[in-house]
Amino acid sequence: MTNEATGVSQLLATRWQIPPMPYSRARGSWVHAADGRRYLDASSGAINVNIGHTHPVVVEAMRDQAGVCTYAGPGTYPSGDMEELAAATASAVHRPDDRVVFTPTGTHATEAAIALARLAQRARGETGRHKILTASLGYHGNSAFVLALSGHRNRRPHEDDGFGLGPAFDPPYPGHHSGCPYGACRTECAQDVRDAILKAGPESVAAVLMEPVNGTTGGGYVPPAGYLRELRRICDDHGVLLIHDEVLTGLGRTGLPLASHHTPGAAPDIVTLAKGLGAGYLPLAATLIGPSLADDILTGGTRPPLAGTMSATPLQGRVGLAVLSVLRDIGALDPARPRGAALGRIVADATRGVPAVTDVRGRGYFYGIELAPGTVRDLLRTTREHGLLLYPFVGFHRDGGGEGLLVAPPLNATDAELDFLGERLRAALLRHRHDVTGRPRGRR
Repeated sequence: MTNEATGVSQLLATRWQIPPMPYSRARGSWVHAADGRRYLDASSGAINVNIGHTHPVVVEAMRDQAGVCTYAGPGTYPSGDMEELAAATASAVHRPDDRVVFTPTGTHATEAAIALARLAQRARGETGRHKILTASLGYHGNSAFVLALSGHRNRRPHEDDGFGLGPAFDPPYPGHHSGCPYGACRTECAQDVRDAILKAGPESVAAVLMEPVNGTTGGGYVPPAGYLRELRRICDDHGVLLIHDEVLTGLGRTGLPLASHHTPGAAPDIVTLAKGLGAGYLPLAATLIGPSLADDILTGGTRPPLAGTMSATPLQGRVGLAVLSVLRDIGALDPARPRGAALGRIVADATRGVPAVTDVRGRGYFYGIELAPGTVRDLLRTTREHGLLLYPFVGFHRDGGGEGLLVAPPLNATDAELDFLGERLRAALLRHRHDVTGRPRGRR
């Protein structure tokens, strides 16, 4: 709502390249606009509405718990639902013995992961290990601290506000690994991380923090085969812990419970989850740490990091359990059966031969379509006109350029809905091609 006297919106919020759309309701994979039209939520909101809108299982759990108790501090009342959720979360990502810290957001989960890594190193007598090394393209949260660590070029704080922190190594992605000696990045590119550890001084490095599949900063870059396993080996060689940021990719988004499951032998010491755990129903994130590290911390007499006021509430417990039950029922938590191959084919077919598309990348239910400069605003509008809601990503190239659209439908989208996505995406891309070449627009 705008201020009546000034006509200026009093809400300070992120603005997209096109105006927001008034809505009336949402259900499943669809959002219904106020004018009666419906749109396929082809990006699952902000890549978080992973089981669709208003799922009846989750809504029933939320309604039931809201009528009993929504808040109870875990230090005051028994936390049965959260105990159950901790076990269910660890089981869902096939780390059944992990200990779990619950927080409201992915940012909090990252900060908890960093705190746990430092505490674990100190509990082992490695009191000088405090540095966290990150890649020059990546995003780990929205606090000043993790933004300073992250390689999100558009959101990094001013140099004076960054605590002297910054990324330490380049990721193995085309155009982002400076000095790569190969035509395309290979497993050996993980040596950049080894070099960063040596440069920082291994005795000072607590952990390496990395997205196993790049998220919204670069639009779904996937490391070369074997890279994550080599990264695991390098960290082990130097006594450095490995943290995987699976805030976006975890719980089925890349086709397996964790993105690291695509690479045997790449399991991290600590992993973060968020978007798929709350699934857009409420703020909920988790940081999982291996049992031996957790025991080191606890037996060393150190308390784990505080989670915050709105962490581990009864409402979060019930909703989280409901979300995990839906993910389990649709097969998203099966580590032996990768999902999303159909979406990969659909996106490839929809973008084939389109001049405005410069690259397509991703895995499972998460794909980035990189676009020619100056096209993302028009294509956001055009895809919406064709009944699709997509998520933009911009500013990922070293020179500050780069733009594209993310395709990431709910993990329970039907075959018919995925076909609709492909048909409408293709039509929108072809219409854009007609617009820029001066030929008549295609029929909508």
